[in-house]
Amino acid sequence: MRRLWLVPRAIWISLVVLWAFVSYGARRAVRWRLAPAAKERLRGQVMATTCERLGATFIKFGQILSTRPDLLGPGYIEPLSRLQDQVAPERWPAIQAVLDRELAPAARARLAHVDETPIAAASVAQVHRAVLDTGEELALKIQRPGVDRRIRGDAAILGFWARALHVIPSLKPLSLPGSVKRFTDALEGQLDFRVEAANNLRFAEMFAAFPDFGVPRLYPELTTSRVLAMELVKGVKGSQPDEVGGDRARLARLGAEAILKMVFVDGFVHADLHPGNIILTDDGRVIFIDLGLVATIDRAMMRPWTATFLALGQQDGAEVARLLYVYAPSVGKIDYAAYERALVEHFDRFHGRALGEVEISEIVGGVMNILRRFRVTIDPSFTVVNIALVVAEGLGKQLDPSLDVVRMAIPVLLAAAARAQGAGGLEPRREVPARADAASSA
Repeated sequence: MRRLWLVPRAIWISLVVLWAFVSYGARRAVRWRLAPAAKERLRGQVMATTCERLGATFIKFGQILSTRPDLLGPGYIEPLSRLQDQVAPERWPAIQAVLDRELAPAARARLAHVDETPIAAASVAQVHRAVLDTGEELALKIQRPGVDRRIRGDAAILGFWARALHVIPSLKPLSLPGSVKRFTDALEGQLDFRVEAANNLRFAEMFAAFPDFGVPRLYPELTTSRVLAMELVKGVKGSQPDEVGGDRARLARLGAEAILKMVFVDGFVHADLHPGNIILTDDGRVIFIDLGLVATIDRAMMRPWTATFLALGQQDGAEVARLLYVYAPSVGKIDYAAYERALVEHFDRFHGRALGEVEISEIVGGVMNILRRFRVTIDPSFTVVNIALVVAEGLGKQLDPSLDVVRMAIPVLLAAAARAQGAGGLEPRREVPARADAASSA
């Protein structure tokens, strides 16, 4: 009885999804000679449009799916990655009521002024500039009223459909129930701003000895589960690289160094990393914002993790094939020799090219396509790291075309591998098939 209120929403979602199938069928009928890649792009466009129509929860779900190139092809990834979590701002009286309800009277009295018009508005929260009684400027991230109930309801509906669709054999490799579970867990973290505050503090500790990059300073006395008070960082977002001034090459190097440190030194990675979540400040610092989603690489994973990335950096296709196969959470019935050959041939394309001429996006994109083709899954945090490295390279090269993230990563990886040697590690989940072993050693 408690969830009867979900029925109208579930019916609406079902109708929108049904209309998406009809729309796709009609467009296919008009363009019936489409090549396979064009069909995939069309399906991706329909999926992205459907997520936009269904609102905040589904936009976020589409954004998270766009980070899984091991599950979805480029035709899906491109339109889903363009989904924007930008909506009309909530009216000020409703936001003010949240602020008044969440903050204790003494804390509320410290806010001498709060701008009624937000700096930014997204589906879960909006950010307002505020001024303390001391004259300090800060940013207040305030949750929209009722958004937690709406998102949890949508997540329950998503979970139901994921379980229903999982019985279809062709959809089993997508592991929809597991994907939805990870998605809902991530959303729970985004609905409680104390989680983001804890992530912020951990990043601050990680970057304490590095004054040139960091995260916004927090105001704990003004932070609750629905209000996050932080330093108002002034600068240019990485999504506007043409507006970045100062020493652009230095900023590019700093951003790459910070991301390499997250991944291979601390094992604590910003899991929603895109140029819009990086601010290049007026005084030449790199600041990471929107820290609600993170990925943790535990100590047991670090040894196979660094070994895999070293093999990637050294373009050793056979070793990449072996490591990804033996540590994969699951694999389909595959021809291992064909799988290994595909990865070796992929890396053969880069032979003869200088290290600086090889881009991470080229290497990783091809590997992900092969994993998807042979149904070899990978740990979701692996894709988070890949995206972080691609962002470091992509934004860095826009600021400084000579930036070579691969060359920067090699010594960091070697040091990480040396540290991981004595730390124990995750045991392989399976062995390479004997016939493939014999073939590769022949």
